[in-house]
Amino acid sequence: MNTLTIDIRMAELQDAHAISAVHHDAWMGAYAGIIPHRALLRMVGRRGLDWWQGAIRRAANVIVAEIGGDVVGYATLGRNRARELPQQGEIYELYLKPEYQGVGLGSRLFRDARNRLAGHGLASTVVWALEDNIGALSFYAGLGGRDIAEGVEVFDQKALRKIAFAWE
Repeated sequence: MNTLTIDIRMAELQDAHAISAVHHDAWMGAYAGIIPHRALLRMVGRRGLDWWQGAIRRAANVIVAEIGGDVVGYATLGRNRARELPQQGEIYELYLKPEYQGVGLGSRLFRDARNRLAGHGLASTVVWALEDNIGALSFYAGLGGRDIAEGVEVFDQKALRKIAFAWE
């Protein structure tokens, strides 16, 4: 009998290709039909191998979820960028390959990201999600996030509302 291990750890340079693939698959799955197609393709195209290698080299806070040695998800985190919000930390991105969604791995990745933020003295957390991304809204609400603010992101002249969820 084989045992698959699940590990959440800091990203390493050799993870960049796998993270790029997760980013592509997750974004195409989550945002097709929400973000205008050309804008989505441009955004995904900018986040290739070189971009992720640079992020990891800059000591960006990138963590990965690994199952049986394969990177199947990632999160990026740091200080809250929205100065009008009181939360100290922010999870900028949290994505899993579509085939790994809905099995509890995202919750584990989220908890680990929050623990890492708290370990850096950033006890409260905010996460933004596009209002039309129903899966993300239900995921963050299910984790106890409070809807505290709204904003707008513009993609190829299409304004999309986004919602901030917070945890204290």
